[in-house]
Amino acid sequence: MAGDIAEAFDYSVGGGDEELSIRDRIVRTLEMLRGTDLQDRTLRPSDTPLATFALPEGHEEVERYWVHAPYAYVVVTHDPEAAEHYYYAVEPDLKPFERELLTRVVEDIRDPLLFREGVGRAGEETLEEELARLLEQYGAELDMNGFHSLLYYIARDFRHYGKVDPLFHDPHIEDISCDGYSLPLFVYHDRYTDIETNIEFEEAELDNYVTRLAQRSGNHVSVGEPIVGTTLPNGARVELTLGEEVTPRGSAFTIRKYAEEPFTPIDLIDYGTFSVEQMAYFWLCIEHNKSLIFAGGTASGKTTSMNAVSMFVPPRSKVLTIEDTRELSLYHDNWLSSVTREQTGEGSDIDMYELLRSALRHRPEYIIVGEVRGNEAVTLFQAMNTGHTTFSTMHADSIETVINRLENEPINVPRAMVQSLDMLSIQTLTRFQGERVRRAKTIGEIGGIDQRTGELDYSAAFKWLPGSDEFQRNDSSLLGEIQDERGWTRSELLSEMRDRQQFLEHLREKGITDYRTFTALVNEYYADPEETMVRIEGETLLDTLDEDHVDDAGRGATEVEETDDDDTGGLFGGLGGGGSGDSGSGGGSGGGTDTSDTQRVGPDETTRSDDDESGPDYGTGTSPGETTETDGGVNR
Repeated sequence: MAGDIAEAFDYSVGGGDEELSIRDRIVRTLEMLRGTDLQDRTLRPSDTPLATFALPEGHEEVERYWVHAPYAYVVVTHDPEAAEHYYYAVEPDLKPFERELLTRVVEDIRDPLLFREGVGRAGEETLEEELARLLEQYGAELDMNGFHSLLYYIARDFRHYGKVDPLFHDPHIEDISCDGYSLPLFVYHDRYTDIETNIEFEEAELDNYVTRLAQRSGNHVSVGEPIVGTTLPNGARVELTLGEEVTPRGSAFTIRKYAEEPFTPIDLIDYGTFSVEQMAYFWLCIEHNKSLIFAGGTASGKTTSMNAVSMFVPPRSKVLTIEDTRELSLYHDNWLSSVTREQTGEGSDIDMYELLRSALRHRPEYIIVGEVRGNEAVTLFQAMNTGHTTFSTMHADSIETVINRLENEPINVPRAMVQSLDMLSIQTLTRFQGERVRRAKTIGEIGGIDQRTGELDYSAAFKWLPGSDEFQRNDSSLLGEIQDERGWTRSELLSEMRDRQQFLEHLREKGITDYRTFTALVNEYYADPEETMVRIEGETLLDTLDEDHVDDAGRGATEVEETDDDDTGGLFGGLGGGGSGDSGSGGGSGGGTDTSDTQRVGPDETTRSDDDESGPDYGTGTSPGETTETDGGVNR
């Protein structure tokens, strides 16, 4: 049957056997005019996987999981001889006839999509309608699997990111890198670190792909300007190079993925990056306009942590962010976002220094700068000295290194101005018990200049203990300053810290990790702290939280354990508290990333859906070939 269909298709496009009888030609012409009934219902997770995988010789399968069910999944293998892991992105199989058909459809579907009324960027439904129309026009008969396999590839190439698209769907991948022509892509996987994939690009294909990525982000890349750094529509950062002049092995790209929704302080507590006590400390300091810098190495979580603690900014306060590429995402009413711009035409560059100078004229209460690395740092510290609260990040691995970088070329901030910085959080990407984790290695406080030595004084309010994965707390002069500013007694200060810890612990127990909900609840605390704590005690905090509360929280891009006074006394220098104590990390020691999207069910477990049909663009967390449970029939 497939051979007959292939011959009919060949004939319809001008090929076929010229010796066919008149009767055969009439029959085939009538079939083309009549069209074809297609089985194009949406696929269900219980359907047979569209893709098959053959284990390479000598390899052992480590795991497999869906990244775009029921279309694409991932298989990770291990080669004992090479002592290496390998990453295979498995996509729907196509028969030879279906490959020919796909090539023809890709050519013929462009014009209808370009000239279709009322359609901007083609949606999934539009592609499905056009594909069905073309197949009926060709007279090609396909089963349901064949139809959806074609639809997958068309949507992948027209709407998404081509052959790299499965990697974008994998929540375990942080970085995707292509080093040149005909070279395998490498990814940074949260379980296997750097791992080779089965995806590669030929020369013309890679040049076109790099150009397309630049265009998708609203930029231009050419031989004359072969290097572009930008942000993709899905929020991922990408560095592109075109051709062989700059990168001799050919065009290259590195994509750094970011979560679609920002991490909240609760997420960072769950992952063990910070403890509940540390987050309560940040909250109290940010509320009282203390400036902060997150420092660390590459991929240590600096920007993620800064974005998370920014959710503690009081509601209605004016916040202004300055970045090279868009990374920050706040759920805040009064937020002005600004991004640098390279020279276009007769215009001039708008760099971070210019944006920061402009920002001060907007009278912001909080200024958040993506990263300081040059002369904009002096302006940033001038803003600190004039009463603006600032947050930023920089590359450094210790408090000493941060101070040295700030005081020397090319930043050159005078020491007298550096002392206006209040807090430093040193982030690290490390390993604990065989797992890769991110931790706040040190949270330091900047003091004044020592009159005897002329050096800048600093101390550590918290230190991470790698042996036990716990956080050690020490005296905090910064909280003592807050107590004096507010005229609190020691008991009142302890009560403020305890209430915030109790609030965060309650949200953690309830699993509140959506940034809109988290921000709405923090704003409720600011509005009426006493009432909020009463509702926490009565387990009613979430009862009145509805969509209106969440919508009012901001418009950006979203059993309680009581602590005794002695438990927090060690934080406050000069207040008579203990010198140090241990505080649990607040999260499992093995977690640096969220794996909730890949939870499995056993191969023999069958679960039911309340609705019988599922949308074509869902992703489930089960292994290929397994069935899943859905509340409404759609897993996204």
